[in-house]
Amino acid sequence: MKKLTILLLILTLGFLSAEAKKEKEDDKKQILNPSLFNGLTWRSIGPAFVSGRIADFAVNPENHSIYYVAVASGHIWKTTNNGITFSPVFDNYGVYSIGSLAMDPNNNNVVWAGTGENNHQRALGYGNGVYKTIDGGKSWKNMGLKESRHIGEILIDPRNSNVVYIAAEGSAWGPNEERGVFKTTDGGKTWDNVLFISENTGVANLSFDPSNPDVIYAGAEQRRRRQFGKIGGGPESAFYKSTDAGKTWNKLEKGIPKVDKGGMEIVVS
Repeated sequence: MKKLTILLLILTLGFLSAEAKKEKEDDKKQILNPSLFNGLTWRSIGPAFVSGRIADFAVNPENHSIYYVAVASGHIWKTTNNGITFSPVFDNYGVYSIGSLAMDPNNNNVVWAGTGENNHQRALGYGNGVYKTIDGGKSWKNMGLKESRHIGEILIDPRNSNVVYIAAEGSAWGPNEERGVFKTTDGGKTWDNVLFISENTGVANLSFDPSNPDVIYAGAEQRRRRQFGKIGGGPESAFYKSTDAGKTWNKLEKGIPKVDKGGMEIVVS
């Protein structure tokens, strides 16, 4: 009798265990039913904290409702309705960090973009050269200087659209040669390094004298990112001036502090 009772108890427990297992599997199927997720959809919650680094603008002088925005950590955006809506125009070119923009003063469909942000962030986005669009941002072509890493400024000669100057900062993390001021006279097909300071110092900023584009000011910046911090200046940081469209440069020293300096820019009224 005892053996029969034990056998019935084992069978009952086995049945209950199988029922519990079945119920658990049914519950799992119910929990993972795709219909339960129909109410979940993606929605925008606005920019995150680190997306706020706006590097540059390029505004159409004939229609101020049309302009481009360079985001240091998020490509290039274009608006045609004065910022009510924006469209991404640079998502598929292998680089997300933008440092500078310049619209051709003679053709507002031509825009130059320098990749690699002009900042000292710990999360510093670098680029792969300078790009150009001739169709209002629909397509872009890489015009070279791929090792310049960070492009701080682009100047287009208002008298000749084929003459363009690039302020190349170079790598933030180590020495490299593709730094300084580069100039093209053929629309970006070839480049000349018209101002080179050293493998540790590039040029972050450029500006024309608006009354004479042959007069150019350059702000050279010596800097270095390290794992433990930032070296944001050095003895090679300086101002340079050219009066012959970049053929020769003079270092400006009169009235300028002799101490080590960081990033600087001269803008002519």
